[in-house]
Amino acid sequence: MGCLGWKYQLFCLLVLIQMGCFSSSLSSISPCSALLHFNHSLSLDLFASPFYHRSRIQMCDNSYPKTASWKEDKDCCTWDGVVCDQTTRHVIGLDLSCSWLRGSIHSNSTLFFLPHLRTLNLAGNCFNESLISPEFGKFKTLIHLNLSYSCFSGKIPYEISHLSSLVSLDLSFSDGLLIETPVWKRVIHNLTQLRELLLDESDMSSIRPNSLMNLSSSLTTLSLNYCKLRGKLENSILCLPSIQTLDLGFNFNLDLGSLHKSNWSSSYLKFLDLSSISFSEKLPDSIGNLKSLKHLDLYNCNFTGSISSSLGNLTKLTYLALSSNNFSGLLPLSLFNLPNLSSLYLDNNQLVGPFPNHVSGLLSLKNLYLSSNFLNGTLPYWLFNLPSLVTLYLDGNQFIGEIGEFKSNSLEHLDLGYNKLQGSIPRSISRFVNLTYLSLSSNNLISMLELDMFSKLKNLNYLDLSSNLVSINNNVTYTLPKLSSLTLSSCNITEFPIFLRMVTTLQFLDLSKNRIYGQVPKWLGDMGRDSLYFLDLRDNLLQGPFPTLNFLSLEYLFVSNNKLTGGIPSLICNASSLAVLDLSYNNLSGVVPKCLVHSNVLQVLDLRMNRLHGTIPATFSKGNKFRNINLNGNQLEGPLPRSLAYCRNLEVLDLGSNKINGTFPYWLEGLLNLQVLVIRSNKFQGRIGNPKTKFPFPNLRILDISNNEFNGSLPIKYFKFFKAMTNVDEGKVVSKYMGDGYYQDSLDVMMKGLYVELVRIPTFFTTIDFSNNNFRGEVPKIIWRLKSLKGLNFSHNNLIGYIPSSFGNLSNLEWLDLSFNKLIGEIPRQLADIPWLAVLNLSHNQLTGPIPLGKQFNTFTNDSYTENLGLCGFPLSRKCNSHAVKKPPPFTLQQEDNSEPENGFGWQAVSMGYGCGVIFGMLMGYLMFKIGKPKCIVRMVMLEQHILLRRLKKNTQRCGGKK
Repeated sequence: MGCLGWKYQLFCLLVLIQMGCFSSSLSSISPCSALLHFNHSLSLDLFASPFYHRSRIQMCDNSYPKTASWKEDKDCCTWDGVVCDQTTRHVIGLDLSCSWLRGSIHSNSTLFFLPHLRTLNLAGNCFNESLISPEFGKFKTLIHLNLSYSCFSGKIPYEISHLSSLVSLDLSFSDGLLIETPVWKRVIHNLTQLRELLLDESDMSSIRPNSLMNLSSSLTTLSLNYCKLRGKLENSILCLPSIQTLDLGFNFNLDLGSLHKSNWSSSYLKFLDLSSISFSEKLPDSIGNLKSLKHLDLYNCNFTGSISSSLGNLTKLTYLALSSNNFSGLLPLSLFNLPNLSSLYLDNNQLVGPFPNHVSGLLSLKNLYLSSNFLNGTLPYWLFNLPSLVTLYLDGNQFIGEIGEFKSNSLEHLDLGYNKLQGSIPRSISRFVNLTYLSLSSNNLISMLELDMFSKLKNLNYLDLSSNLVSINNNVTYTLPKLSSLTLSSCNITEFPIFLRMVTTLQFLDLSKNRIYGQVPKWLGDMGRDSLYFLDLRDNLLQGPFPTLNFLSLEYLFVSNNKLTGGIPSLICNASSLAVLDLSYNNLSGVVPKCLVHSNVLQVLDLRMNRLHGTIPATFSKGNKFRNINLNGNQLEGPLPRSLAYCRNLEVLDLGSNKINGTFPYWLEGLLNLQVLVIRSNKFQGRIGNPKTKFPFPNLRILDISNNEFNGSLPIKYFKFFKAMTNVDEGKVVSKYMGDGYYQDSLDVMMKGLYVELVRIPTFFTTIDFSNNNFRGEVPKIIWRLKSLKGLNFSHNNLIGYIPSSFGNLSNLEWLDLSFNKLIGEIPRQLADIPWLAVLNLSHNQLTGPIPLGKQFNTFTNDSYTENLGLCGFPLSRKCNSHAVKKPPPFTLQQEDNSEPENGFGWQAVSMGYGCGVIFGMLMGYLMFKIGKPKCIVRMVMLEQHILLRRLKKNTQRCGGKK
């Protein structure tokens, strides 16, 4: 075949490949034919080579389709990306990095018909999660192999270890390539010429870290970022004799021991990344011995103490990241004198004090991050004179004074938010023609949104001036052609900024918490017609009908706390992407649009505190995404729709203060994520029966069914399965609140006798409110198991019997209201042991005996015990006499839990046995067990139990006239 033209060879090759005929003669196929067929097996796609930016490399910042210029009538040695040996004309190099290639590379690919390749670079393409073919192992002469950023997946083949001539191997940043121990051992054993090994984001979880010490002593680059390494690794790896680049960052479970024990004798190390490896110690001064170091990343390493001033010895340093540690103390002056430093990251630490007054370095500084510390003082003059500064983040500190005028025009990102800065916005900002991000929020600045200041900022993408005093000059118009995010929350503005009429790229607009008055202008509906996804107008003085908006792209809409009237427009049904709709606290009327409950996208529907009427639409769709439904405080009526059971993601359901009727919605008990259920102040009625599922309401934390017409006994079996209320481990969730993204769940809840708005709902907050119903019977003793309860309210019912002494086990209880019932007996002394009990209301019962003393009980006033004529002791004026009857010993917890004994012999039968004879008592107990406890017997026993127990105490028998 060698005498044939290569075009004919290509034709033959295609035929043979199609037939599956791969004979040894194919080795004579010309390289040009093989390359051409390889190219034809792939497609070109711009998005196959997106721009990647890493801390030490920018990949595909200049991508283009190299193979698009390959011409069949030209020698392939002249093609872009192809290198040939000048003597043999063999293809020895192929660089197709960032060439828009998309497709799969199978084992029969003609790429493997290039046996003389010495360098192969396919990085920055997308090969559709192909496996790395074992055929790569046949490139015996290969020295450099780069398959990074190329969407390969699966296991790294054993055959890679056959490439014994490799000097550089880069398989980094693919789709989680797996390296198994046998392959790794052969790589270490065979690839003895390796100088560069990059396997970032591969899965090395099964590899023993100390095996890294067996790699070639000539290794100059070892990059294993985010490789899931775990276990002990000798820190002597930091001092490999030839190492220049060492990246072990984001191996969260890797243990390098103490850096204080490291021998920093190497003078070759230029790049060191140990980010997110925990050390929990001070940064040793010996790190200043790494005089060749240019890049040092110690992000999130849990370092403590002050920042070592020895870092000032690293005069070649260009990149220093110490973010998200526990560094404290002053900023070391030595860092600000580094002559070559380009990027300095010190954000999210505990640094204090002012900036240094004078610095001699930082002339090359481009990026300075000092956010979220405790720095104070004024901003020094030298900060505004840095000639190369591109990014300046000083937000979240305590700086005071005015912002100086910048001398250079290089800034692209500026964030001075959340400080105590005063004065006006510096005029020099108008010269930042490349400025894309500007945040001055939460200061004490005075600003005028006017033409001169912003008209030249043609590249401005993000602008946040919230929580300052901003005035708007609507007499002039200007455009910000690239503005996508504008936040003017809490700026005291009174009208819509008219320059927004000209903005077509806006995606995010927050004008909340201002004094904007009147109707929403019509032009607002056209603003960002195809781009606006977030609109926040809450807490203003808006009036009139609901604004006519373009809902097509909206995902988040907040218009709460205004004075809007009229109905919710049908145009809202066009909002096919709407995830959060908050129209609460307005004067909206009409009905709830059916299309809202039809949605498979909507997650939050908050329409509380309006004047909506009619029924709740009954057609919630299967597979919906609802997480929060709040219709509290309207005039809705009728029954609850059973289709609410389709809301499998529902966490909050608040339907309080309406006119909804029906029985208890037991069919919601299967919603596994439901944490808040509020149906108070409606017209629900009837008994709450037994659960219909095995584990009802497993995650319920807040249950409020107060102010309805429920009756019967309290639902003991539901209380038994409120699993989320038994968990008292608050340490893991103390900082978490319910809600997600832009919407934080809030709730009105009866708390310590008052309705309180929880602006955010802590995930550990639990309460039960059954007040103002017609429940009868005893207080369930099983309540003691709900140890995470913060509040319990059974007031204004017809409960009888004793207060269970087991309530003393509710160690997290902060308020308890059992008022306006018919409870008898003494107040259990165990209640005095509840450490956080702040409010207690036992008024309007029939309690007797002494009030417990000590601890929280010493803080309660007379109001806690009003209308209990038999009570005595502090704080009442009625004193207890020495002959006061003592309460019988409390039941054990096991006895108290046994509120429905399986054998039928509960306390009722036993007490009757003592009062009227053992045989009669046993007979009545048997009858109660067999015929389901006749109402007349139960009522008699429940109402007379205190009399029987007193008789028991006196050891008397009154049956048949005998004593």
